[in-house]
Amino acid sequence: MTELGTSPLLAVDQLSVRFLLGPGGRRGIVHAVSEVGFELRPGQVLALVGESGCGKSVLAASLLGLLPANGQLRGAARLGELDLLRATERTLAAEVRGRDVGLVPQSAASHLTPVRTVGAQLVEAVRTLRPELDDPEAHAVELAARAGLAPDALRHYPHELSGGLAQRVAVAIALAGEPRVLLADEPTVGLDRPLVHRVVDTLAELAAEGKAVLLITHDLAAARRVATHIAVMYASRIVELGPAAEVLGEPWHPYTGALLGALPGGGFRPIPGNPPELTALPEGCAFCARCPEAPGYPPCTGDPRLHRYGERYVAAHPPIEAPRTEVAASYAVR
Repeated sequence: MTELGTSPLLAVDQLSVRFLLGPGGRRGIVHAVSEVGFELRPGQVLALVGESGCGKSVLAASLLGLLPANGQLRGAARLGELDLLRATERTLAAEVRGRDVGLVPQSAASHLTPVRTVGAQLVEAVRTLRPELDDPEAHAVELAARAGLAPDALRHYPHELSGGLAQRVAVAIALAGEPRVLLADEPTVGLDRPLVHRVVDTLAELAAEGKAVLLITHDLAAARRVATHIAVMYASRIVELGPAAEVLGEPWHPYTGALLGALPGGGFRPIPGNPPELTALPEGCAFCARCPEAPGYPPCTGDPRLHRYGERYVAAHPPIEAPRTEVAASYAVR
């Protein structure tokens, strides 16, 4: 694990993303990401968890400049000295995507060309991103091994691979440009538990090599297995953030506790109700209508800002006996 004093590779501050529905937003505005912030350092695995539709994948797309035309951005996201939100498309394509930042997409098989072997596709990625290499085929074999693939897997076509092997191919392709940051967007969707473990363990091994990994997932069990830090997202906002062992061992936000309670090992208690529509977010705490603690805390009608407690951050009105420091500009993974 890299020393905590290491400068962040990725620093996100007060990032907001909204989509205008209809000309000028006349049909509504989707508040997909609201004032999100974190820092990600070499060797860290930050798991961004939450129910589907809370804004996790939109966050990843915004960092790579992959939003549709009706998307609007505010805030800042820096990759080293580069401001990702204000970089040109040419800069993002030439310097960021696949090079400094590798993306492991959802449903990897659907992102692979069906009429070419996965080895040919991996070699093509190496040739494109590392043109200085004299032997791209040999490097492709090395990447496959780092992603946990046997050499003979490269001879297969995508339809011949299991879901887990296809995800490993996606990891290998994401590594082709030797990125410093990996964005893994729901890389375990549709996989059985042993395959989930293999994929996330590969991400943990890459973090141990010094890469920074943002793991976007709704699978808290997978996050618990590999994450160094956890950020819990609900209705477009981060509501709790901190070291994984602390957040999962003693959740402070009621939503984090509810997510853990919904796991089979946590009693398998479904969370009542549904998340609010991102076009009509309620005043105050967005989780209030589903929260088992809300009746006892009238301040839930106010705007719950993120507060810091040592290395922990929580956006709620919790009964925590500790000095609270409101975070106005950033709430970082330390």
